[in-house]
Amino acid sequence: MKTLASDFFERDARIVAKELLGKYLVRSIGRKKVAARITETEAYLGPYDLASHARHGKTARTAVMFGPPGVWYVYFTYGMHYMLNIVARREGIPSAVLIRGVEGIVGPGRLTKKLAIDKTLNMKAAVPASGLWIEDRGEIVPKRKIITGPRVGVDYAGEWAKKPYRYRIGSF
Repeated sequence: MKTLASDFFERDARIVAKELLGKYLVRSIGRKKVAARITETEAYLGPYDLASHARHGKTARTAVMFGPPGVWYVYFTYGMHYMLNIVARREGIPSAVLIRGVEGIVGPGRLTKKLAIDKTLNMKAAVPASGLWIEDRGEIVPKRKIITGPRVGVDYAGEWAKKPYRYRIGSF
């Protein structure tokens, strides 16, 4: 088991999103530790990506996306759900990957609820000291098992909503 370092995330968000499949999201709260295999992700590419929060530039909410890679971007949406993202690319280029699902938990809102993930993790590095990190346990998901499709809930983004930047092991 190897904790993914920031250099893993310092790449195009589409590559990071695909390569996160089969890795393990690990949550530690007190003495309890839960590990779940990542099965679904979405990539957001920066200010030109109209589905990205960075499309309006750097704001208090999106400042984390402009920071270093390997940092959590957690935000609250629809007045009820936290969404978990990991910052990708390099500092100054606002890209991120949404963790949409893990084995046994489908949907980003359910995932954050089940793993007690909230805004307290926003802007924290994805390392064991933060209580939330990602491990490589040696699994390589064959390309033929990765399904791509359009992102969810971004219809406002026009043609960018249809881009195949959603990745999943298996089928939709």
